[in-house]
Amino acid sequence: MTFIRSHSWFGRIAKGTARVTGRPTTFAVAVLIVLAWAVTGPVFHYSDTWQLVINTGTTVVTFLMVFLIQATQNRDSREIHVKLDELLRAVTKARTGLADLDELSDEELDGLLHEFRRVRREKGLSDPTSGEEPDADSED
Repeated sequence: MTFIRSHSWFGRIAKGTARVTGRPTTFAVAVLIVLAWAVTGPVFHYSDTWQLVINTGTTVVTFLMVFLIQATQNRDSREIHVKLDELLRAVTKARTGLADLDELSDEELDGLLHEFRRVRREKGLSDPTSGEEPDADSED
């Protein structure tokens, strides 16, 4: 099966920037910049302009990173949904209707969550979201 790969300019920039900013080296550079700014405090007598430099820089970077993070999370979420949908399709006993969970309301999702919790309890399995342990007397 062939998949068409078309990448928008924003997608390419977002992926590349996320790849670069997620590296330890990039974090080290950011720490060095902050340290250099802090060290120059006495030189500039901790002036308003000296403070404005770091405030403006961090605000702009934070503002842009919010959009970058959201874009990469949206893409990752879509990729995971497609992979899970394929797994649901491939497993014969799976309820393929679960492939469209993103179309359900919060109430419908809560109902399914409660159903799966009930099934786990009936099987004597712990609920990872509740912190409870399974009953020692329950059978598999």
